[in-house]
Amino acid sequence: MAVTLTTPNTLLGAIQPQGSAAKLAANLATIVLGTLLITAAAKINVPVWPVPVTLQGLAIAALAGAFGLRIGVATVALYLLEGAFGLPVFANGGGLMYLAGPTGGFLLGFLPMAAIIGWAADRGASRRTLPLFGAALAGEAVLLALGFTWLLFLSGQAGWIDQSNVVASAWKGAVQPFIVWDILKMALAALTVSGAWNLLQRKQ
Repeated sequence: MAVTLTTPNTLLGAIQPQGSAAKLAANLATIVLGTLLITAAAKINVPVWPVPVTLQGLAIAALAGAFGLRIGVATVALYLLEGAFGLPVFANGGGLMYLAGPTGGFLLGFLPMAAIIGWAADRGASRRTLPLFGAALAGEAVLLALGFTWLLFLSGQAGWIDQSNVVASAWKGAVQPFIVWDILKMALAALTVSGAWNLLQRKQ
């Protein structure tokens, strides 16, 4: 059980090696490679303020859908640790001060997002587009809620916030513009993972 970090219901579980040592090595390598993919997705961004538009959410949703809860969360956790230690893995750098900035709530929100999607994947959702899309939307909703709450917490220090209407200003500036794009990214992630399942089944 200590080595089995994913389930046969996930893509990773379906293709990983059979031996215990090989499984562990494959899982660890998957986590590290996953952080590289998230980093690459973060660098594909539109630098709007205060929260840039990136492909991180798409990458994390697809990885969690393919890896399951444990590996998905571990991948995001390692990614955040890399950033906290100063590696330039985020959209515009890294470090603890970056995590404490306007995007901090969204970055930390990737953890519950990966957990929700990965939990659904472990139960077979990744084989079907609509259930996985539903889980991805739920994870995205939690992410936006945490990011929005974080922005409200920082609102007193933010020049871009209209202090006479903090809630509406934070919503319009850092959440509302991303909703449609994030829904599309979650749909693409679900289609990608379920499509990969279909290809795998055809080859079998």
